[in-house]
Amino acid sequence: MKTLLPFLLALGLAGTAAAGPALERIKSSGRIVLAHRESSVPFSYLLPDGRPVGYAVDLCLKLAEGLRKKLKMNTLDPQFLLVTPANRIQMVVDGKADLECGSTTNNAERREKVNFTVPHYITGARYLVRADGGITDLAQFDGKTMVSTKGTTPLKSITQANNERALHIKIIEAPDHAKAMEMLAAGQADGFVMDDVLLYGIVAARPDADKFRVVGKFLTIEPLSIVLPKNDPELKAFIDEEMKRLIASREAHAIYERWFLKPIPPKNTALNLPMNYLLKDFWKYPSDQVPY
Repeated sequence: MKTLLPFLLALGLAGTAAAGPALERIKSSGRIVLAHRESSVPFSYLLPDGRPVGYAVDLCLKLAEGLRKKLKMNTLDPQFLLVTPANRIQMVVDGKADLECGSTTNNAERREKVNFTVPHYITGARYLVRADGGITDLAQFDGKTMVSTKGTTPLKSITQANNERALHIKIIEAPDHAKAMEMLAAGQADGFVMDDVLLYGIVAARPDADKFRVVGKFLTIEPLSIVLPKNDPELKAFIDEEMKRLIASREAHAIYERWFLKPIPPKNTALNLPMNYLLKDFWKYPSDQVPY
């Protein structure tokens, strides 16, 4: 056993060294893996040709370019990994993605598993309904059906509100935003609860956009941030610093305008959503610290 112990220890140490921190992996491999979403318009979504685009995707590409310069690399190849609301956190935890570039809320529960950088958007959950349905607030969903997306904070929040207020809402889960929208349009649900900015984005891409409207007061406040691996302080320090630089230089503002104020693909329809006061105020003194 004594002769085996050094050998086993060496194997363990070798395994640890091979894993390494994210910056070491990125530099040695020459690539960075960016996780993206399928239908989180305008943050992270797929075009008909399969190309991932969006506000968060553009921010991640800027961060990757900053990382390339920091590591003094000639090239850094961004590779994209499609994730879902249900597996996005675990993909970062498992080291399959270096950054998750989507519409993920920074909250205390998730911070147990991963880190977040400075929020790129602050929103809140509201309700998408059919315009002819007569629903304008949460109380009117009593006895009706509400859909939300699996693995999201709005789903958790509406479930809690439903229980606490005894609203008798039938809550159903959809695997992604596109399916939830499909269920609402088909009459299988009376409302779709999600971050309002995502709801506006989903509706804007539809030819029948005038048949739907976003209603109600905020159910939640959601600071959306790019997700990072936990226990990798060097990577986090750089990403935080670079996000703050993008905000101070107003490069982040230009990216915001590109996705929220100008026509976006594939329909070339503008969301016309000026930056809200919550994000404006937060970006005056940008930080990864959020009170949620």
